[in-house]
Amino acid sequence: MLKKKLIQVTLVLLLVLFSFYYTNKTVEIIREADPLMKQIKQESEKHTTTAKNAKIEGNKIIPGLNGEQVDYEESYKRMKQYGSYNESLTVFKETSPTISIEDTYDKFIISGNEEKKEIALVFPIYNSTDPKKIIQILNQEDTKATFFMDGLWLENNLALVKNMNKHELEILSYNNRYEEIYFSSALQYLNNVTGNKGQYCYADYDNKEVIELCSKLALHTITPTIKVSNAPYQEVKEKLQNASIISLPITTTTEIELQTVINYIKSRGYNLVTLKKLLSENLDK
Repeated sequence: MLKKKLIQVTLVLLLVLFSFYYTNKTVEIIREADPLMKQIKQESEKHTTTAKNAKIEGNKIIPGLNGEQVDYEESYKRMKQYGSYNESLTVFKETSPTISIEDTYDKFIISGNEEKKEIALVFPIYNSTDPKKIIQILNQEDTKATFFMDGLWLENNLALVKNMNKHELEILSYNNRYEEIYFSSALQYLNNVTGNKGQYCYADYDNKEVIELCSKLALHTITPTIKVSNAPYQEVKEKLQNASIISLPITTTTEIELQTVINYIKSRGYNLVTLKKLLSENLDK
């Protein structure tokens, strides 16, 4: 008796599943045959942009850029409710490049994608560094930047760090060392204090010690496109290009020239953004 009931229940379930599948398939066939869907697909060609792969050369990488295509299903739903084809109701979705920086941690990122009219300013903070004047100028100019802080400096400057929440904060090292136990501890401390999870490491040059550690921790390592030494305005003026990562030392000279540097970059039509924004492969909306 029990066996007979189980067979009956199984048959009912199979019938329900088949009916559900058949109904969905029928709806799909009807939708695909709808002149509205055909027009959406026909018009979609002029809206499609191909994703651009990240560029890899040796141990260096430049981010790619997502493409875009029409979301047929969502566009159809909106236009069906409207009653006819309307280009302004088209819904888009991004497509990812085949080669991306997303899971590539063993290469040095040397800039953002060259199609971006964006620039990122980064400031390494060592143990003896005092960035208060730099932060003040950035805030006055309504400009976001990325600070790479030594973990020991972070521990000793909590009050200041909590007032740096307008900016992007990352770990540089711990007491100028790159040992996993200390670096990981500094990352956790940064997260506890600010709620931010580290995403990037910083290296002035192709530093094997840094990239090996950061690859292990699934962090991207950047090297600056422009590493300023002692003449910020002149060096930026001579070398500025699309999607540059500009590393500036925290010195008296930088404090004096930073406002001029910011104004010059903006006058060239660039947006100053965080490192995360510059290196994102997502399209700007």
